[in-house]
Amino acid sequence: MARGQDWINTTLPDELLLEIFRNLDSKSTRDATSLVCRRWLSLERFSRDTIRIGASGSPDALVDLLARRFPNVKNVYIDERLSVSLPVDFGRRRNASHSALSWLRLHFVSERSEPGASESDSYCISDAGLTAVADGFGKLEKLSLIWCSNATSAGLRSVAEKCRFLKSLDLQGCYVGDQGLVAIGKCCRQLEILNLRFCEGLTDAGLVELALGCGKTLKWLGVAACAKITDVSLEAVGSHCSSLETLSLDSEFVHNKGVLAVAKGCSHLKNLSLQCINVTDEALTAVGVFCLALESLALYSFQRFTDMSLCAIGKGCKKLKSLMLSDCYFLSDKGLEAVAAGCSELAHLEVNGCHNIGTYGLESIGRSCMRLTELALLYCQKVGDQALSEVGKGCKYLEALHLVDCSIIGDEAIYSIATGCRNLKRLHIRRCYEVGTRGIVAVGNNCKYLTDLSIRFCDRVGDEALVAIGEGCPYLRHLNVSGCHQIGDNGIIAIAKGCPQLSYLDVSVLQNLRDMALAEVGEGCPLLKDIVLSHCRQITDVGLAHLVRRCTVLESCHMVYCPGITSAGVATVVSSCTNMKKVLIEKAKVSERTQRRAGSVISYLCVDL
Repeated sequence: MARGQDWINTTLPDELLLEIFRNLDSKSTRDATSLVCRRWLSLERFSRDTIRIGASGSPDALVDLLARRFPNVKNVYIDERLSVSLPVDFGRRRNASHSALSWLRLHFVSERSEPGASESDSYCISDAGLTAVADGFGKLEKLSLIWCSNATSAGLRSVAEKCRFLKSLDLQGCYVGDQGLVAIGKCCRQLEILNLRFCEGLTDAGLVELALGCGKTLKWLGVAACAKITDVSLEAVGSHCSSLETLSLDSEFVHNKGVLAVAKGCSHLKNLSLQCINVTDEALTAVGVFCLALESLALYSFQRFTDMSLCAIGKGCKKLKSLMLSDCYFLSDKGLEAVAAGCSELAHLEVNGCHNIGTYGLESIGRSCMRLTELALLYCQKVGDQALSEVGKGCKYLEALHLVDCSIIGDEAIYSIATGCRNLKRLHIRRCYEVGTRGIVAVGNNCKYLTDLSIRFCDRVGDEALVAIGEGCPYLRHLNVSGCHQIGDNGIIAIAKGCPQLSYLDVSVLQNLRDMALAEVGEGCPLLKDIVLSHCRQITDVGLAHLVRRCTVLESCHMVYCPGITSAGVATVVSSCTNMKKVLIEKAKVSERTQRRAGSVISYLCVDL
């Protein structure tokens, strides 16, 4: 082959190059590809189907530029909660291209901003920007406008009229009015997904008209904190949206009438999430009677329904796979027993703050729901060891267990889970003070596929537990032992020697941890990306130096309230880890030179109030 011969451009046709470009897996790769040569720059523009825009100067002009550059875009995500900043290389002067881009941004701001407009307005997309979206992206299928406060019905109307293939629309936090939603209903007859969270300008009139217009295709609807949307809207949804599969509803203004209408009219409903304080047993019983295809049910802060509702769900929703109960004070073991008896396909169960659900209800789950893969028990003070013993016996496929503030669950429960559920991959335990070394040793001896272990503020867990984990769990990637005061060097050294794939480590508030352990982590865990060392009083700059010498891919390091770490240690971390994105430290420990070199990645603990 002749030196310097361009075989790719002379051999591959445009169609094949475009297909290759479409299969590139990241934006950075696409950007780099477009800079190879003029032909690739010209062709790559046709392969882009997605753009994402954060808060930036003159977003209207930016959208206009992107629309001209990428004509085949189908997905546009604009999220004004996210800021967009340009990367700055450590210790290097900003180059000319950065200056040019800054000038370009300022140029557009000055060219397009109207007289009298506030500076903050120039950072928010307006109706002009939405018009540019409509004019430039005629093939648009997904549009997400997150907290775009300057967008109104006029801009949304432009999108509706020119983007008739639109299938997904997210208006979270946008103050659009009914007229915009009406236009979407009339023009976008293929709409399948609609999110209306925090859309304070909408009323029943807009949602009713949308249901009349494109209700036949609508499959996903989310409504939250929309004070003027009431049962009237849900009745329209129930009447015209027979294909609806997912409904997420958070409202103080919806009562039984609206939920009843949806239950009766949307027989294909598969996913239902409700946070409605005025809904009672009557509505949820109807869900159990009419929504026989229901697969996922989440109930939050219900204070007006009882076990009667769960009994109806258990009797009618035989396909239920996921159940989430949060702060449902009047539910008891009887309701959970009914679900266990009727919903044998249940795979995910979360019980959070339901104080009347205890051991017997969870025992029923263990005996009847053999396909359970994830169980979360949060603030369940009446659930004891026997409950998890039954789960360990009956739920062999369990992969994830989360326990928070379950005061009477101890080693016996964890031992039963470890010996019975050998496929366990994630174990999270926080403030369960009866759990100790014996339970975690059993996990290390039996659960070799464990990848994520978090045992926070469990005072009875010591080094012997982590030795067992290090010897028995070679695939461990995430470890959090924050506040486990009996853990010291021996436990962390065992992890370093036995878990080479570790990428996240939180050892905060370990008073007995010293530099020797940190040095071993550096030697044994080269893939480590995130480490939390805060409140480790015996860690010094020496340990940090050993850590970063081998952990070259480190991206974040939290080390506040570590008296042995000085400005020299901070400088070592910053200079050694070129991938670093965040360093959390006290301001007094950052020298002026370190601030100049890496100010963008340093975060300070807020103590000056």
